[in-house]
Amino acid sequence: MAKHEKMLQRILLGRSDANIAFAELRGLLQDLGFDERIRGDHHIFARDGVAEIVNLQPIGSKAKPYQVRQVRTIIIKYKLGVGDEH
Repeated sequence: MAKHEKMLQRILLGRSDANIAFAELRGLLQDLGFDERIRGDHHIFARDGVAEIVNLQPIGSKAKPYQVRQVRTIIIKYKLGVGDEH
């Protein structure tokens, strides 16, 4: 199983929202087809076909737990998976 597939599974399980590395979450969103803009420490992700815009800021090397939950909600709502070409 590839690195981003494992990360996707961890996020979907929802057991470790406070222990998700920011760099890994960022990489997963890029792998899911999101485009990234950076303004200061705000990493803003958008994707065609997804109405929501994801705005992430790190806490040290970790992602904020509420933002991990937001990403999970979007993945489930739009049925996104690694390698999807939506």
